[in-house]
Amino acid sequence: MRHVLPLFSRAALLATVTAISGIPSALAMDAGSTGADGAFNPTVNTEVQLPESGILNYTTVNIPAGITVRFKKNSANTPAYLLASGDVVIAGNLDVAGEDAKPTGTYGDGILGDDAIPGSGGPGGYTGGRGGRDDTQQRAAVIRGGAGLGPGGGPGGIEGNDGCSPLGYYKYVGIGGAHAANTYRYSGGCSNTPSAFGKNYGSSLLQPLAGGSGGGGGRGGTAYPGSGGGGGGGAILIASSGTLRVTGAINARGGDGGGILGAGIGGQGAGGSGGAIRLMATRVEGNGSLLAEGGCIHYNNNGRQRCTYDGGNGQGGSPGRIRIEAEAITFSGTSAPAYVRDIPGAVFIAGAPTLRIVSVGGQAVPAETTGIADVVLPASASEGPLQIGFETRNVPVGNVVNLRAVPAYGTAVEAASPAIEGTAAVGTAQASITLPAGPSTLQATTTYTVIVAALNDEALGDRLSRLAQNERVEKVEVTVSMDGGATAKLITASGRSFDLPYTDIAAVGFRG
Repeated sequence: MRHVLPLFSRAALLATVTAISGIPSALAMDAGSTGADGAFNPTVNTEVQLPESGILNYTTVNIPAGITVRFKKNSANTPAYLLASGDVVIAGNLDVAGEDAKPTGTYGDGILGDDAIPGSGGPGGYTGGRGGRDDTQQRAAVIRGGAGLGPGGGPGGIEGNDGCSPLGYYKYVGIGGAHAANTYRYSGGCSNTPSAFGKNYGSSLLQPLAGGSGGGGGRGGTAYPGSGGGGGGGAILIASSGTLRVTGAINARGGDGGGILGAGIGGQGAGGSGGAIRLMATRVEGNGSLLAEGGCIHYNNNGRQRCTYDGGNGQGGSPGRIRIEAEAITFSGTSAPAYVRDIPGAVFIAGAPTLRIVSVGGQAVPAETTGIADVVLPASASEGPLQIGFETRNVPVGNVVNLRAVPAYGTAVEAASPAIEGTAAVGTAQASITLPAGPSTLQATTTYTVIVAALNDEALGDRLSRLAQNERVEKVEVTVSMDGGATAKLITASGRSFDLPYTDIAAVGFRG
């Protein structure tokens, strides 16, 4: 039996993307496109292969009405970045949505071979959790549903009959994936509101650009598995040096949990969270649709049912984020959720701190991981401790890395490394851990504190204070994770704290 470790990390991508400066508001937007990919004018439904960087450099883009464009994910599963030196017109459909999970039991197509299979995330998004296996004895280790992948992945359903758990939710169903909001669920006689199960992540600046997380899979039944969770919506940036007109649709919705039907079925998987849409141009106009809502479930032969993600009788994923940056914005179409508007900023921000796993049990980990069998170890790997190697960039030495191994079924295992060695530019660390049997996903974080006064930049202190309700910021606590980028906590002289994405403080000039 092989021991498979699906590792997922897109933080490493930040170190390889070239920064493109934002343009002052008095000037036209510069998307930074080289034009190397020419004009993009599809006349039939098209799937575009994303390059390894995820960046497509066009001169102009014109997607006619009635035409749908999708993207084939690259090996690193990056978001899609469309840069154009000229105008962009989207009259058709640009689709980066997460996939629906497959139907289970006698629901839908009646095909049993794909039962419990979750939906894949869109480009830059994460896959849903697998449905728990069927078992006549209802053993916990067999029937537990898999958690959705991603920093806001929803938990899977657990053993037990219908009814409330002590936390106030029906425990046999999956929980929706989170992104711009936390997710939880309760139903029927469950009077208690539980703490959040899926945690929100990412930045309203959409720097870095992050897709949605997968919904949790349902627990298995006696005769059929539970259904899988929906995939998280993908992430897309479209930057035009001219006019960007949307009269069609850009779809970054999360996928639905799979439908279930039949005697002895398991629980239902939940929806993936919505992805991210960032539009940048000199002018943005049109009356089309921008969609980054969370997925729901497939129920009674209809999709997008029971979409609530924050309590109630729903199994939906949370919404993602939409942002429009332009000198002139006259877009009057649908935006779900509502978009944030601003003048153009930087297309990419470089120099953010990053963390990645470089080795597992002596085996090298690919620089760009996919989340699917990135490292395969012998079954004996679960019999004793393994050394997990880490690499940090732009992280001070002396801090520790906290490691978490999340198995497809069962309880997560945690460990901590000794202090990071090397330099702030490039550091290394190792942690020892005994992995559970079967496939596991490895997650890691490191946290450090920067004293603002030590930076000798009074102007920066003033800019940080504006992010803390004009209180003087004494310390910045930075947390770097593999799958969610970096976050920051501003701690003021009065002891108050303000949690922000790292990119928000980077946007005002913080580096540390």
